[in-house]
Amino acid sequence: MKRTLILVRHAKSSLAGAGQSDMERPLADRGRHDAPIMGRRVAKQEGKPDLILSSPARRALTTAEIFAEELGYKAKDIVVDDRLYATDPATLLAVIGGLDEKLKCVMLFGHNPEFSELARRLSGDIAELPTCAVVQITFTSKSWAAIDSVKPEKVAFDYPKKA
Repeated sequence: MKRTLILVRHAKSSLAGAGQSDMERPLADRGRHDAPIMGRRVAKQEGKPDLILSSPARRALTTAEIFAEELGYKAKDIVVDDRLYATDPATLLAVIGGLDEKLKCVMLFGHNPEFSELARRLSGDIAELPTCAVVQITFTSKSWAAIDSVKPEKVAFDYPKKA
């Protein structure tokens, strides 16, 4: 079965203010500008997500909500998964490996450095994800758990400053 994994690094965020935790950091003006643009770019591509998973961090969830609106995906259907925050590629792969096998396209919203590391591991060539970057990787795999051992058929990489 063809499976598409879409990794999205959250849009540009504000620096944490006094008394504000990293988890509460909101999007900066540039992030609020870039996220709908990138969401529209994804909406023009083939295949819409069957499932959107997001880190619980405010900046990631807000980015996911903006993309969802552009994709016609109900914000209330976004699944917040604590394992997507302050994690590592192995944990991200465990989250992906546990996905329902009926899902064909899944979109994850999270953070660096782990999203860049996972994109590099799965694609073989993506070095760094700037803010609001989107990596779309398509595999033919019998299961989500097996995508780490399958060569991708297609890798698309886009980000706000890409022409």
